[in-house]
Amino acid sequence: MIAPSEPIPTSLPGGANALYRQVYERFREAIAQGTLKPGDRIPSARALAKELGVARGTVEVAYSLLASEGYIQARGQAGTVVSPGLQPHAAAPAAQPPAAPVRDEHAWPRSSGILPFQMGLPALDAFPRKLWARLGARQLRGLQAPELAYPPSGGLPALRGATAAYLQVARGIHCQPSQVFITSGYNHTMRLVLQALFEPGDEVWMEDPGYPPTRFLLEQARLRPAPVPVDHDGLIVGAGIERAPRARGAVVTPAHQSPLCMSLSLPRRQALLDWAERNGSWIVEDDYDGEYRYVSRPLPALKSLDTQGRVLYAGTFSKVLFPGLRLAYLVVPEAQAARFERICWLTGGSPGLTQAILGAFIAEGHFGRHIQRMRKLYAERREAAAAGLAAALGTRMRIEPQPGGMHLVARLQGPQTDRGLASRMQKEGLFAEALSRWYAAPGGQSGLLLSFTNIASETQARDLGLRIRALM
Repeated sequence: MIAPSEPIPTSLPGGANALYRQVYERFREAIAQGTLKPGDRIPSARALAKELGVARGTVEVAYSLLASEGYIQARGQAGTVVSPGLQPHAAAPAAQPPAAPVRDEHAWPRSSGILPFQMGLPALDAFPRKLWARLGARQLRGLQAPELAYPPSGGLPALRGATAAYLQVARGIHCQPSQVFITSGYNHTMRLVLQALFEPGDEVWMEDPGYPPTRFLLEQARLRPAPVPVDHDGLIVGAGIERAPRARGAVVTPAHQSPLCMSLSLPRRQALLDWAERNGSWIVEDDYDGEYRYVSRPLPALKSLDTQGRVLYAGTFSKVLFPGLRLAYLVVPEAQAARFERICWLTGGSPGLTQAILGAFIAEGHFGRHIQRMRKLYAERREAAAAGLAAALGTRMRIEPQPGGMHLVARLQGPQTDRGLASRMQKEGLFAEALSRWYAAPGGQSGLLLSFTNIASETQARDLGLRIRALM
């Protein structure tokens, strides 16, 4: 049965004589606006009367009026439906049209499909969907009543254990399952960290350029972002100490600086850890795609060098598997595990069934094998995308293949502005992210960030490059 939600109130104001009219008008409005479509089944008079807390006769009078005017038809045992063939008639537009929506400068454009060059998307065509479906079916067949209750707020023990084991082998991080917390994504992870460890007014280093949502999350928590420049060795720790020596924390991307993709050098890593230890500060290591490095083996995580418990390690399953998963994880110092457990209890957790499927996916070795396959595939697609774009764009844009990560940096040649070109590309159905928007202040370097993960061939990249060239 399709029961209207918004059009039908859970209670009806006014006197008893007006009740049938209110039911009638709500249904008529829902049909006119297209909320209820031709052929949709509506609730029985008995069910709706019980839901609204009115006499059944009140609803029957309203239904009779709707039927007499041709809005609904009774179908016997099949119930009552909106009359087929009706056309919705939208309400007259308001005298003053609403203001145009303002683009959220902290979010990438979303699409129900896959846009060419779209950032943050892994190779969705290469994900083992049938295997995932089999694991999901197995979890559903074995589902027990206790598993239908609320999942543990910090994450299912099986997934926390599988994640800890994977990190020890793949990223050199030695941690207990109790130090691993499953979250619903980067925003959830950061809010958890900021709530647990920082106070309003605290300064926090962030890389410049750096991931725009990080700046937004810090400001939303009433913290003060302190932009710190980067060079070919990553975050310039000395500049951070000079600009904000008493900062309470730093958010960094050591494996592949976001967005320029250089790696934080070992001397800089040691200097950053020394500063955090001396200052009693916290380091949030955002390892969003540390598994993917193409010129050598993946670098050990900064967390693997942390001997004083100052680093919190944030990783994601969504960017290496598929965004619809909506699962990420956070590894906290052992001394902070109990505090984070208490805060997770207040903030809630992620769906247990999805966690259970992912836990099996990792424990049975599928996750590690998938990463290996994607590392090889991405190396091929990275080379093909760079070659195809270079062939199409010539001297108008310089493509910089990065040593790791999931995107290319395209430097514009000449007076062209990256934001203007990015806007035109979006209107033509091409994803584009302007590099200058990632800088804390106006005047940052100009360029485009282009993901190659869903570019299947050099020919496809060249064709897309020609479309970009036509917009320049």
